[in-house]
Amino acid sequence: MLIRNKDSWELSENEVTSESDYKSRREFIKAAGIVSVGATAGLLNPSLAMATLKTATGPYSGEDIRDELNDYNAITNYNNFYEFGINKDDPAKYSHTLVAKPWSVTVDGHCENPGTYGIEDLIDFNKLEERIYRMRCVEAWSMVIPWNGVPLSEVINKLKPTNRAKYVYFETLVDEKQMPGQRRNVIKWPYREGLRMDEAMHPLAMIAVGIYGEELLNQNGAPLRLVVPWKYGFKGVKSIVKISFVEDEPNTSWMRLAPHEYGFYANVNPEVSHPRWSQAKERRIGDFSRRRTLMFNGYGEQVAHLYSGMDLRKNF
Repeated sequence: MLIRNKDSWELSENEVTSESDYKSRREFIKAAGIVSVGATAGLLNPSLAMATLKTATGPYSGEDIRDELNDYNAITNYNNFYEFGINKDDPAKYSHTLVAKPWSVTVDGHCENPGTYGIEDLIDFNKLEERIYRMRCVEAWSMVIPWNGVPLSEVINKLKPTNRAKYVYFETLVDEKQMPGQRRNVIKWPYREGLRMDEAMHPLAMIAVGIYGEELLNQNGAPLRLVVPWKYGFKGVKSIVKISFVEDEPNTSWMRLAPHEYGFYANVNPEVSHPRWSQAKERRIGDFSRRRTLMFNGYGEQVAHLYSGMDLRKNF
């Protein structure tokens, strides 16, 4: 019998979130003899039927936490997406107004292949991966989510940034008719986020187009969003319409709104308290009790080297 030691970022069985709301679907999968979530794509969503979902290789697949996923109902009904409202259930209520097809992304800045691209030009839907990641939002709640998508590095390599590109800058759609929450000046629209180039090229970073083998719902950032599991949730820019390769550190949305609270890096650091709450503990959606927050959200072995020599209290 093969005994495998878990990596530090993998969850144990006592951290399992209840899947009662998702029970009927999981029972159907068991009855059908389907083990892989990715294998259900053809059954669950015709538009993903041609996609070949593969499990990510190496220590990033999340295979050992597959049974610890948050349920589909929680993932799709408890969201931060201020373009549709500030309450957690607003995106699910109001995002039906977003037209996610057709969709295009403008690429500019220091790269060899600028222009306007359809999603199929950027994403190879025949090579989608399934990755199970622990995700944490700054308000001290977290989820375990099965994302479907491609490594961000694959998208970047197609666009061929030059050596002047030190950062990647992402931008969300601005359209008050489709996104009624933009009628309120919660932040300065459009929503913008960025990564340092080495962060963006890290194997953990991905562009997601689905969850649970289905297309992303509007409230989850359809049709494509950024997923960076070692950072706080506000780095997960949604409904991306623009990618820019820039030389200087970009001024992101939350930095503009509250620079004393939100820094560029947004790495999960339980030793640094938010000015209005502690970061030392978090609550998994569906749980009543809180648990200890892990440095870099538990992905320290994979990403800590990116910040060697940096003061993570100042570079927050």
